[in-house]
Amino acid sequence: MNPTLLDLKDIHEPEVIAWWPPAIGWWILAVLIPLLIIFFIWLYKKLTRKTALKTARKILIQIKHDATRDNLQKLCAVSVLLRRVAISVSPRAKVAGLTGRQWLEFLDTSVKGLPFSEGVGQLLADAPYRKMPPTELEISQLIELCEDWLKSQAKS
Repeated sequence: MNPTLLDLKDIHEPEVIAWWPPAIGWWILAVLIPLLIIFFIWLYKKLTRKTALKTARKILIQIKHDATRDNLQKLCAVSVLLRRVAISVSPRAKVAGLTGRQWLEFLDTSVKGLPFSEGVGQLLADAPYRKMPPTELEISQLIELCEDWLKSQAKS
């Protein structure tokens, strides 16, 4: 057989692979990447919230057992601590501007009843205007109320 007479066809290159539709792996990545981002944001917020509440409980215990502070100083420290925790676990714009009665009503939303607005929690708003510093009993009740508030924040 003569090699020049063979019926051979020229080499043909394959067609260019189109970019659309993408392969299944790209579809999976397109779904997984946003889901992973959302999951990590949620996890970060949960962990920072837990850390803030755990630290606040430790600080509250330190305030409770600190013999060097008088009752007015303890009251101020508890007030500052509650404000810091509220700002860190709730939207800042919602909490940062609250004062007086509104602040106490915000604190009441997390606990049963109205212990801040109508109970011992009023000390947080009335303390600067009182002639007498709060008593040991009032401070201990307020600290217990704050502990309950912190526990309710951990649940929500």
